[in-house]
Amino acid sequence: MKKQNVRTLALVVCTLTYLLIGAAVFDALESNTEMKRLEFLSEVLRNMMKKYNITQEDYKMLEIVITENKPHKAGPQWKFTGAIYFATLVLAMIGYGHSTPVTTGGKVFCMAYAMVGIPLGLVMFQSIGERLNKFASVVIKHAKTYLRCKKTEATEMNLMLATGLLSSIIITTGAAMFSRYEGWSYFDSFYYCFVTLTTIGFGDYVALQNDHALSNNLPYVALSLVFILFGLAVVAASINLLVLRFMTIDTGDARCDDNEMLPATDHVLTLEGEVVAVNGKLLAGHVPILHDADDCVSVCSCTCLGPANSELLDQGYQGYRPPSTSASLRVKRASV
Repeated sequence: MKKQNVRTLALVVCTLTYLLIGAAVFDALESNTEMKRLEFLSEVLRNMMKKYNITQEDYKMLEIVITENKPHKAGPQWKFTGAIYFATLVLAMIGYGHSTPVTTGGKVFCMAYAMVGIPLGLVMFQSIGERLNKFASVVIKHAKTYLRCKKTEATEMNLMLATGLLSSIIITTGAAMFSRYEGWSYFDSFYYCFVTLTTIGFGDYVALQNDHALSNNLPYVALSLVFILFGLAVVAASINLLVLRFMTIDTGDARCDDNEMLPATDHVLTLEGEVVAVNGKLLAGHVPILHDADDCVSVCSCTCLGPANSELLDQGYQGYRPPSTSASLRVKRASV
């Protein structure tokens, strides 16, 4: 158990250190650019207000109108096609934030919908990922057999490479599609695909928001939904393999901890039907179940020692008599 505690503490320290390193790098890369953009926009704002004689109140009103009007550039967001797109983003936990419910009923339904839909989506993506891993293992086995390899079974590393390759193909293909339809650069499209399929969902780039695409370009909407759902399943399968790889590193320590608990069961005594430990503590008052072959006592309440014990369990404690003070002690080794 001590090794498990040390491992957990080490993970916490590494994660916090990773966060601090990430913050420092982002600060170094983005802080100066942010300040320059702020100074530039402030200068443009001052010149515009001076040129057109716009008061501060008028500018704030204009800013609100522009901000609120931005989602409507894509056309109706809550018609059926746009609603499917929004529901998919909720279920996939992407959450761009480009469109949100404004009515009380919509907000209440969104919370209830997410409570049921998110677990359902996670199970679905996990199931699809498992099937993809199974399919990949079969393909790898046939490929190794064709290449006459000594070991034809698919290893964990083979599966990680296969799912990683498939994830890369999906992201690069999706980046080409979004670059064509959205007019973004290929790098920005690749960035959008990565942020989407990892469910980060910053919302700085959102597809289907130009030229009323939600209502006028239904094939593009269908491709986008297929990309999100299938891509999430593949990327989730790849990430799950990586997580399982890290989690199984210390399985040897866990087994050692389990093995350390086994000697404690070698010192259990029975006292005329009651199971006690060496230190004198009563263990749940279980009725001893005798095994015909080894003449041992089981402290579990199941019928795993044979069908003959089920009759004794059905009778319960009927006919059970507490031990008398004059009864002799029968000391037997217990097996759990």
